[in-house]
Amino acid sequence: MGGLSIWHWLILLAVVVVVFGTKKLRNVGGDLAGAVKGFKDGMKDGSSESTATKGATDPAAQVTGQTIDVESHRETTKS
Repeated sequence: MGGLSIWHWLILLAVVVVVFGTKKLRNVGGDLAGAVKGFKDGMKDGSSESTATKGATDPAAQVTGQTIDVESHRETTKS
């Protein structure tokens, strides 16, 4: 009684396609795939970069112990 059958999943998929449309779902899928690829590339670059910059002479890479305090303001609009 706890599991969903294949028919439940097919009906749910049909409802999602009707509500969002295939074009929007394709765009979401492409955006998600691009984000995952970018994340993987960033992880590869970050791990090789961290070992390469240990002896770097870039002053920005050697700054430690500083905190940047940023205050955020959100504009409210009245409708």
